[in-house]
Amino acid sequence: MFGLSPIHIVVFALVVLVLFGRGKVSEFMGDFGKGVKSFKQGMADETNPQPPAAPPQIPPVTSSQGTLNGETVIDPASRPPQ
Repeated sequence: MFGLSPIHIVVFALVVLVLFGRGKVSEFMGDFGKGVKSFKQGMADETNPQPPAAPPQIPPVTSSQGTLNGETVIDPASRPPQ
């Protein structure tokens, strides 16, 4: 449909250079290269999943008291008879 010959590409490149200047084009291409590199690194990181982190260790409650939502709870079985 759109047959781009090498001459069309050269003319297009010259027009871009005239409009934006060499500095802006090289800056844009450098940013484009960094973006491609970042994308490839992200894709590589996605294919190599990290191992899951170990679950946090909860120390066992050894006394008859514990906390529930910040309140001290006493085990009724450990109370002395009245």
